[in-house]
Amino acid sequence: MKCSSVLFAAALSAVALQAQIPASHIAEVKQRYATVRDNLQKTAEAMPEENYGFKPTPDIRSFGELIAHVADAQTGICGGAAGQPKRGTAAGKKAKAELVAALKESSAACDAVFDGTTEANSGSPVSMGQMKASRLGLLEYNMGHDLEEYGYLAVYLRLKGVVPPTSAGK
Repeated sequence: MKCSSVLFAAALSAVALQAQIPASHIAEVKQRYATVRDNLQKTAEAMPEENYGFKPTPDIRSFGELIAHVADAQTGICGGAAGQPKRGTAAGKKAKAELVAALKESSAACDAVFDGTTEANSGSPVSMGQMKASRLGLLEYNMGHDLEEYGYLAVYLRLKGVVPPTSAGK
């Protein structure tokens, strides 16, 4: 009787784990992108406006310039994944409200490309400048870039005494 209880518990655990795994690779990438997208947005909102010009050292981007870079990169990368390369306009913005809005806009554009990505078109060849990839490959590249930039932004937040979103509440 005890052995059957252990087997039943193991079977339930396997079913629960399977229920948490997205149905497709596209869904899995989209889910991971949504996490970093939300963390980037929370990061942009968490930094006080007076610190948007903050540079840890004189030779690197300010916090605001880094937010603009993320917004413009997302616009370009996700536009390329959709087969419609675009240039972002966030680089010229300085105010927190403008940069937060630009980041939201670029994230919405990426969400639309993810929503339009299917098994049938995920392998379609696309390009962004010299980079050639599949549609899903370019979306994965965007997610990797976003994760890298979030890592930098988290350090900026810490240097200004702000807890990054991924550490908040811990």
